[in-house]
Amino acid sequence: MSDTAPGASILEEHRFPCPACGADLRFAPGTDALRCQHCGHEEPIEAPRGNIAELDLRAAERDDLSAVDMEETRTARCESCGAEVEFAPGIHAESCPFCASPMVTGTGTHRHIRPQAQLPFLLSEPEARGAMKSWLGRLWFAPSDLRKYASAERAMDGIYVPYWTYDAETRTAYTGQRGTVYYENRVVPVIQDGKRRMVNQQVAKVRWTPVRGRVARDFDDVLVLGSRSLPKRFTDAVAPWDLSALLRYDPRYLAGFRAEAYGIPVHEAYGEAREIMNGVITEDVRRDIGGDRQQVGKLSTEVGRLTFKHVLLPIWVAAYRYRGKSYRFVVNARTGAVEGERPYSPVKIAIAVLIGLILAIAIAWLQIKQS
Repeated sequence: MSDTAPGASILEEHRFPCPACGADLRFAPGTDALRCQHCGHEEPIEAPRGNIAELDLRAAERDDLSAVDMEETRTARCESCGAEVEFAPGIHAESCPFCASPMVTGTGTHRHIRPQAQLPFLLSEPEARGAMKSWLGRLWFAPSDLRKYASAERAMDGIYVPYWTYDAETRTAYTGQRGTVYYENRVVPVIQDGKRRMVNQQVAKVRWTPVRGRVARDFDDVLVLGSRSLPKRFTDAVAPWDLSALLRYDPRYLAGFRAEAYGIPVHEAYGEAREIMNGVITEDVRRDIGGDRQQVGKLSTEVGRLTFKHVLLPIWVAAYRYRGKSYRFVVNARTGAVEGERPYSPVKIAIAVLIGLILAIAIAWLQIKQS
């Protein structure tokens, strides 16, 4: 397939000149406007009208999407984390936004599916930095100088991360067994007051009945990450996302930010989506079987209409190199949820262990003294 990418890439920053002074306008998080950082001029953004396009997954698998749904970028690969970054014109070296490793210019052509929608940034960089510092402050064994280092270093990077959403019409035929719980009286030996006695007890039993049937489920916006640049546990931890607020793709919302190209192609990510769907279908079958207990046998699912969207979701990313190691922090730019790699301070851990030993010795001493 033509949409396959060897890694992640960062698309070129979208730029819009300020009509007042010529400087670059940037999208102002939490607003519907572009704002000039130089003179303060604002340009309102009309909310994109019309429905968000859904593309046919089977057509994508046949490499049969329309040319207007595709685009190309040129990328450079980060040797440390594998991310592929497109440099802005005139820039020949910078740090990778995902791992803070130095990068130099390299090129490579990548053809991929255009985004259909995005969630605009709500949190500004200072708000995201405040959320990250608060999160770091709650880590007991984090090195104190790491928090100071994070506060003093460069600003966080605002990045739109690629995701896929899938819609599917499914019909499933199933076989299984319905369990009905009933009770039998049995005489069993028990020990009461030190003596062995025979008493009546009710014992639960299950009567199983073979069943078969059909369930239907229409899935909407099953969300799957399309990037390998960050650990999936990071992006899972900062979920959920308010997908009902998705707007039809408009590059003005990306002005001043980066948009990462997907590293997981649409047909590969669909495998994870099917696992999510299968879990929901299995629960539907259990409810349809009914009874007190259920055993699900064979499932046969037919998928009718199957569509997808390439959507961009906003995060703030900080990547700091500290004592030779890279630490990454991710902030959901809609909710402020934070996740990152947890650094540990050997000194703080040693002090905590020492305090614990002192307390244990003190408690033992008091017990001996009182005995």
